Amino acid sequence: MMELTRKGEYAIRGIIHLAKLKPGSVALISEIAESTGVPQTFLAKILQSFAKIGLVNSFRGTGGGFVLGRSPSQITLLEVVEAVEGPIMPNRCMMDATGCEFNSTCLVHPVWREVQSKVVEILGSVTIEELAKN
Repeated sequence: MMELTRKGEYAIRGIIHLAKLKPGSVALISEIAESTGVPQTFLAKILQSFAKIGLVNSFRGTGGGFVLGRSPSQITLLEVVEAVEGPIMPNRCMMDATGCEFNSTCLVHPVWREVQSKVVEILGSVTIEELAKN
């Protein structure tokens, strides 16, 4: 369903931490883990997956660490959630194009579509910059 997993929660905490950094500063994985209460190995995997899609940049070696890949005003909560959780799906019947066998007659299907649309709209309207200010 649509419950945020621990991985999703950790991803949000990590990206907000990076958004709060002073411009030009790089955060060590150990700092982020300590500040957010996220296990370091778990956080490293999340941030590495974010680096592959450009949400963060990683630097190796001395002075290495993580920074946001672009301005926090240009990263939405939707992007972060979908990067770790996959597309927003309020019900299994929406996971593929064929839907389910009752798709054409199901009275609830349009409701699931609306739920999906609203959740995507809300998460897409919230930037990491806004969250980091709170």
